[in-house]
Amino acid sequence: MNRFVIAEPRKCIGCNTCMAACTEAHRKQGLQSHPRLTVMRIADDTGPVLCHQCEDAPCARVCPVNAITHAADSILLDEQACIGCKMCALACPFGAITPSGTAVTGVAGTGTATPTHSAALDPLLAWDIGVKSVAVKCDLCAFSGDGPACVRVCPTAALYAVDAAAAGQAAAVKRTLAAAAPVSPEMPLASLEGLDP
Repeated sequence: MNRFVIAEPRKCIGCNTCMAACTEAHRKQGLQSHPRLTVMRIADDTGPVLCHQCEDAPCARVCPVNAITHAADSILLDEQACIGCKMCALACPFGAITPSGTAVTGVAGTGTATPTHSAALDPLLAWDIGVKSVAVKCDLCAFSGDGPACVRVCPTAALYAVDAAAAGQAAAVKRTLAAAAPVSPEMPLASLEGLDP
């Protein structure tokens, strides 16, 4: 089972602390600084959306250069191998992959001005001269022994890191609760009458 981070929208206050921590953690590693998760706001609800680390990841299947691979119980992206084709972003059913790039002005302190594009332009279509666009997705902060930065900094504990052991524990608790649940005449057990054995 792949490891992943799950968000609980009922606890999320939309503070964007997780996005800031993600940006800073990756910038310090010399990786793209674009956050690997996006806090979405719909009506009065907020919640981070990030890579689900799918077992049969559509993003990895469509990558023409195998920049996205299954390794270390997660789906990892090699930014150096990525050619910026955006196929993974189109294939992701959760919208958790964003094309992003570092402008020439952000590389080695050069002062070359780069053209900008309209903020209304979809990120999949945006393109700036001198900027190599690469896919950006959650890597579970694989470079850190402390786990994902977003989970560590969330002030309301709305983000959880899940691995096989945590999933097994959660299933055991649910089985115990289900076994202890009272059965009443108002809610009878499902009948098996009329079914062939």
